[in-house]
Formats: sequence, structure tokens, C-alpha cells
Amino acid sequence: MKHTTKNRSAQVRFYRPGETISRYVHRVLRALLRLENVLFVKPTPVPDDCTDSRWRWFKGCLGALDGTYIEVTVPESDKLRYRTRKGHIATNVLGVCTHELKFVYVLSGWEGSATDSRVLRDAITRHNGLKIPFGNYYLADAGYTNGQGFLAPYRGTRYHLQEWEDFDRAPRNHEEYFNMKHSQARNIIERCFGLLKKRWAILRSPSFYPIRFQGRMIIACALLHNFIRMYMDVDPEEYTPITLDELPIGEDKPDVLESIDIVEASDEWSQWRDDLAGEMFDTWMSRRI
Repeated sequence: MKHTTKNRSAQVRFYRPGETISRYVHRVLRALLRLENVLFVKPTPVPDDCTDSRWRWFKGCLGALDGTYIEVTVPESDKLRYRTRKGHIATNVLGVCTHELKFVYVLSGWEGSATDSRVLRDAITRHNGLKIPFGNYYLADAGYTNGQGFLAPYRGTRYHLQEWEDFDRAPRNHEEYFNMKHSQARNIIERCFGLLKKRWAILRSPSFYPIRFQGRMIIACALLHNFIRMYMDVDPEEYTPITLDELPIGEDKPDVLESIDIVEASDEWSQWRDDLAGEMFDTWMSRRI
């Protein structure tokens, strides 16, 4: 059956009343969401001896995060709040993943009009939300504040991978080189979102379920994505092309370490980024001589 199939159509196909179909759909969803603590992975920081060219500069990094829009169906009275800047009716979903393409945390349900930074602030202040121990951080894009726990690129400087494809466009200074390496590593979350939407067609177009159910379905899809990557030797979707429509437009978790609960810029964090960018650029230049 297609995800766009209404309950009434399912009744005809399976010869069951709508109440029975609805009850079992909700029962399976609840059972899956109870596995959050099992299927959402615990991130491992990039070690000091990392040799991966994409990640070796980002010691202590836990992965990457970003927001993506997933189209939903809402009542007419709610459409203004869920309307994105491009006019789509969608929910703004925060996704956090490791460098192994596994989700650490997903927060769904925010209106499409909400900014990524606002959704992130909500995630880190929830009791069962995103936990970032002091001393660790995630890579984030320029839409987020560059502050403790969140390493963002330099604004006003070319960043996206397609801008570095030509050799003639080699980095000219430490800010450009930092942005290039940052983009290469942070691209992992874009790939994660792309795989998620490629794998689950229900995330590529609005469904007929109530908005709260649609939000839970998004989390369930992320959990199943992790399950596949945990227990399959080869992910059949990872190396197949992602089409345009697949691109990204719970239970309490114990607090083991003191974690970051505020997103704010700081001179100390900006200076650390400058020092890191300078070291990266100087090392790269020395190898070109």
C-alpha cells in the first residue's frame, strides 16, 4: 500500500473496519518509539589520532546537525504557521547525526515558519532533548550561532561544496579553507537527510494523518533508518543516486554528563575557531610549496 492511501481505502483492501486499522497503525508506531534509547546512537567524539581527511581537524566533534523541511497536512487555520519562506506547508525538523550516517537525535513538530536556531534552542533545553557535553560540539551551518557546542562556518565567505569544484577556486585565506573543510565534513547531515527521504516515501509528500501523528512518524522513520544501518552489512540506499525530491528542503534519556543548555556566541569560541582555521590553512599551504 502507498503512504497516501486513506484509511477508507485500506478498509476496502483488507476487509477490516477503519477503527481496527487505525488502532494497529498507532500500536506499531508506539512500539517503535519506545526503542528510541536503543536505536538513537550515542555519538563518539573524533579522536586525537583520527586520520580521516574530512574529520581529523575537528577533534572532539560529535557529528553534524541541521534542519530540514518535511511537507505535512494541517488544518486550514494552521497553514500560515506551517508555511515556509518558499510557500510550502511543512514542519521544520532538526536532525543530528554521527559521521557514520546514524541519527543521534531528531526533533519534529515545529512549524515551517520557525527558524532553525529557534528549534535548536528548544532541543537543548528539553529534559529529554539533545545533550552536548562540555568540550564537545557539532558542526552546524551559518544559520546557527557559532558558540560553545556548535561550530559554524564563517559568514560572508564561500562555503558550499559546489563552489570548490574547480581547481581555480582554491581557498585564498584561512577562512575559505576552514569553510571548505567544514562543508566537506558537515555534508554528512545532508546525506543523512537525503537517505532518510529516499528510503521512506512518506517523507516526500504530505500524508493524511493528524499533524501530531505525522511528527511521530518522522521520528519512527529515523529510528528504522538507524536499525538498517546497524544490522545490515551494506546499506542498499547509500550509494544510489538521490533525486531532487529526496533532497532535504520519546522517552527520557539519562543525563550522564553536564551538558550545554544555551546557544550563544562568545569571543573565546570565535578565537578558537580563528586559531583552528589558521592552523589548518598554514598546514595546507606548507604542503603545496
